[in-house]
Amino acid sequence: MRSIFFLLVFTCTALLAGCAVVPAQEMSDARQAIQAAEAVDADNHAPRALGLARALLDQAQLELASKDYSAARRSARASKAAAIQAREAADDMLRAQPELR
Repeated sequence: MRSIFFLLVFTCTALLAGCAVVPAQEMSDARQAIQAAEAVDADNHAPRALGLARALLDQAQLELASKDYSAARRSARASKAAAIQAREAADDMLRAQPELR
């Protein structure tokens, strides 16, 4: 019975520790996705999506500063998704209008 108790305590501690981890990878992924969008001129071809990606990354940084790691992780993932959308939209526009390259 005692070993079950320690196993339960260990499992709960491990789960809680997993939730409190700084979302460094997600933040990095979002930054890289934004840079990739910028590289294909998403500022001009998909400004709303890129603006949203930047705003979400800014929000994630504020949440990170206040140690709300779960919210920062969600915002960083949303930022990455918006940046990917911006990059894809810019790519589509460039493919449709080859003279823009």
